[in-house]
Amino acid sequence: MSRNIVINALSQTPMEQRATEMCEHKGVGHPDTLIDGLCEIASHDLSRAYQKLCGRVLHHNLDKGLLISGTSVPRFGGGKLTSPMKVIICGKATAIEGQIDPAKIAVDAATRFLRDHIRCPIEHFEITTAIKQGSGNLTSLFDRQEQVPLANDTSFGVAYAPYSKLENAVLDLARLMKSLEFRQLFPAAGDDYKIMGYRVDGQIKFIVALAFIDKHIESVRQYFSAKQAIHEYLSDHLSLPAEIQINTSDHPAAEKESDLYLTVSGLSAEMGDDGQVGRGNRVNGLITPDRVMSLEAAAGKNPTAHVGKVYNVLAYLMAQDIVKNLEEVSEVKVQLLSAIGRPVDRPEVAAIEAHAAHGLNDSLTRKINAIAERWLSSTSKVTEIILSGDGAPCCQFINHQPQGALI
Repeated sequence: MSRNIVINALSQTPMEQRATEMCEHKGVGHPDTLIDGLCEIASHDLSRAYQKLCGRVLHHNLDKGLLISGTSVPRFGGGKLTSPMKVIICGKATAIEGQIDPAKIAVDAATRFLRDHIRCPIEHFEITTAIKQGSGNLTSLFDRQEQVPLANDTSFGVAYAPYSKLENAVLDLARLMKSLEFRQLFPAAGDDYKIMGYRVDGQIKFIVALAFIDKHIESVRQYFSAKQAIHEYLSDHLSLPAEIQINTSDHPAAEKESDLYLTVSGLSAEMGDDGQVGRGNRVNGLITPDRVMSLEAAAGKNPTAHVGKVYNVLAYLMAQDIVKNLEEVSEVKVQLLSAIGRPVDRPEVAAIEAHAAHGLNDSLTRKINAIAERWLSSTSKVTEIILSGDGAPCCQFINHQPQGALI
């Protein structure tokens, strides 16, 4: 039975030809990125436990989570956290008495993730779960599976390629701020940062929010000196000419800690902000209001059957493959729509739009179709990619790859 793959010319003006553009990246310590990562690592470890015991991933979705801010008293030279940050991982999962306890796996995974990615001591977090057994009709979909998993939701996944110059620059800046070199050069720079980039015609500007760690700052003067040094370093290492502003809320005539973006932990979640799954980066590492974008919270979803995750990753891989291997295609958009209970390798529709300098001809359409068919026939490979490595979160595992890499 043939798949419903529809290929047309791109209906929008290619991104690089538009007069304005904007995009955003939330760094590893941002509350939304943190809770995405914690729910994703919980799903990753649970999936691996199911595979080891049962030979396949059982029903689960741990895609509901909340990071509740604590309270703190930042002080020059070092303040204190007065109440912890609270993590709640919610969802549904299959428990196997005496062998697989989803709650314990989730807590252990989240603890490891925080220790691996965040410099704030683990003691400043309380991790709890609210994981229950899934409904019978959804669990039964897994019992009915044979070679190809059945979609356990009616949803869609989308992607585009390639990244624009602005998008690449935002991700380059994110890589730089997460690097060991940056952390060693600027110990006062926290793990919580956000990068907003925009372009008006050829002029690019970045607005950066970066939490500073109070124990490395002794005064207002030292704070502004450190901020200036970071500004110069980032400006010198930008991949293209642009203006940078850092912590624009800082009071220009600051006299005390509350006039500045100063934290004890390097995280706004210590008091200033909460986090919720799905509010952060999409699976490509960006938030892109000018592009096709799904509101699905990919993090924590089942990596074999939940199309809210699988189709977003699959669409990304498909789009990257098309622009990488078909030189005629300068931009592509992929949309995959599922129907619950249908095999994940057979979406209701796979809609692909491509821009080519000389238009779409029959030969190019056939080549695009062949790439789409190949990826749709390889959904198990998408699951392997998601579960590969040490469980880097789905919302992060693409964004630090070189341009064009198929993870």
